[in-house]
Amino acid sequence: MSKKITKLLMPTVKIIDSIKIDIYSREHPPPHFHAIYAEFEELIIIESLGTYAGRLPKNQRIKVTDWAKDKKGFLLENFKRLNPGL
Repeated sequence: MSKKITKLLMPTVKIIDSIKIDIYSREHPPPHFHAIYAEFEELIIIESLGTYAGRLPKNQRIKVTDWAKDKKGFLLENFKRLNPGL
């Protein structure tokens, strides 16, 4: 008996001082990315850079949003490419 395994694409698009920035396929709106640092994870809305869910430590969140504010086009393009139905 074979088991069907479905893999989600989870490309890391950037690493900022040990903080992984991932954009997953098969996601939900609003367009967002995952910022992962140690045991912390925060989902950040691309358009506003507001928090959708989770939490990063303050210093790491500042590093992520400083980087992301100039990369919104890049982040949104990758989100749409991985989630074409949204």
